[in-house]
Amino acid sequence: MPFHDKAFCGEVMIHEKMNCWEYMGCGQGPGGEKVSEEGVCPAATDTSYSGINSGKNAGRFCWAVTGTLCDNKCQSNYVEKQALCQECDFFNMVVAEEGTLNLRTKFLKFVPGSASPLHFLKGLSLKSIQQGRRFVVQGKEMDEAYIIRTGSCIVLVERNGVIYPADHRSAGDIVNMSALFTGEPSMAHVDAETDVEAWVIKKSYFEAIPENDPELWDFLTEVVADRFDSKRPTSYRTIDHYLATDIIGRGGYSIVYKGRDISDGKPVAIKMMRHNMVMDSDFLLKLRNEAAIIGRLAHENIINVYDMVERYRTVFIIMEYLEGESILDKLEQAGRIAPDTVLNYLIQAIHAIDYAHSKGILHKDINPGNLMVLDNGKVKLLDFGLACSIHEEDDSFDGALFYLAPELLEGEVASLRSEIYALGISAFEMVVGHRPYPEDDPAVFFKMHCSEEIPDPGEIIPEIPRSLKNFILKACRVDPGERYATLGDAIKEINGFGG
Repeated sequence: MPFHDKAFCGEVMIHEKMNCWEYMGCGQGPGGEKVSEEGVCPAATDTSYSGINSGKNAGRFCWAVTGTLCDNKCQSNYVEKQALCQECDFFNMVVAEEGTLNLRTKFLKFVPGSASPLHFLKGLSLKSIQQGRRFVVQGKEMDEAYIIRTGSCIVLVERNGVIYPADHRSAGDIVNMSALFTGEPSMAHVDAETDVEAWVIKKSYFEAIPENDPELWDFLTEVVADRFDSKRPTSYRTIDHYLATDIIGRGGYSIVYKGRDISDGKPVAIKMMRHNMVMDSDFLLKLRNEAAIIGRLAHENIINVYDMVERYRTVFIIMEYLEGESILDKLEQAGRIAPDTVLNYLIQAIHAIDYAHSKGILHKDINPGNLMVLDNGKVKLLDFGLACSIHEEDDSFDGALFYLAPELLEGEVASLRSEIYALGISAFEMVVGHRPYPEDDPAVFFKMHCSEEIPDPGEIIPEIPRSLKNFILKACRVDPGERYATLGDAIKEINGFGG
């Protein structure tokens, strides 16, 4: 098999994708001329399983929906439709669009660089699968997964002897991932809709990836993440009794989804840790520690953590789903925040940090990105990934550099006074619109940060309330002994000198 495979080398054609009723001109799409007589085509309203046919291109996978009226004939079940759809021009057009022409939006979109496929494909065998053959069987334990090179297949879920189409796979997709990541029996049947060529990934090969190719292991995080993202049709979106839907955030350590608890319908946020991070035993220990720490906290200004699930060779932290935006987002949009609003945010953040400290916990990463403002104005403190006990001799400083207290940069351990410093810098940034020290030259920044007091924010923003100015100046003193001893003292000063 040549490495520079033709299936991976075509130019991607970008054009408007059509729904089946647009292509066929049947008049049974939403608002169509025949809807009043014959109703809307079931393909336009079906939301079964992963909602294959819901969303912007509702009729893209019409062959997976029974009861559709094609060429004036109603297909009542999937078996009946299967043979007819193979001959349909629309079916073959979609297979082409979702397959080779769109390959770089699937498996290879995660590959570093843009020139060639992953080098690990060299070690895989290529398998030919005839049209109509079932090559993955629901309930069967298997030791291999497949990357489709050419062709397409359909995923079928069998319940009580009835087969339901639940998903579609084409060039660039991975099939039967559960065999690799969980070792559980296959969750669905997979039939070849057309002749298929696929690379075979044996479990033994997969097991060796973390040691042999850490970069590839990190890449697999994105493959798993894409599988859980509801922007693509998928039948594999459950983590224990939670259902993952849209990706709502990405970071260096994790990918965050919106989701829901299947048992009670409650919305949740699901943080999936990147595989390469979880391979680090120290990081995994810190992660479990984070879940245990936040599990001990119950405060209206701190995010709730409900559960931690280890699955798909990684860890998922199930958290309270919050609707709002971080203070950092607000600063990026508005430049700076009105002083009275800053006071409101600040007081709520102080209560959260003070409560955590009363439970023996230091957050260690206070900054505007970790303070979220909900739609109702409530502030929530997020991300306890760096948190530690107040009794722990932890002299690491992995938090956001520009908010770290000077003593942390000089090797001292974190304390409540370093938390107060980080909050003071955050308050300065909120009011003024930028941080207090120049950041273009690291040497200049470190020197000033560790030896010079911050500028007086009142000279930059004259309308700042005296109480807020006083808080910022005292919270950000270079000498930790000159800062507030407790957050209660900070609250008293803010409330006692307002105006």
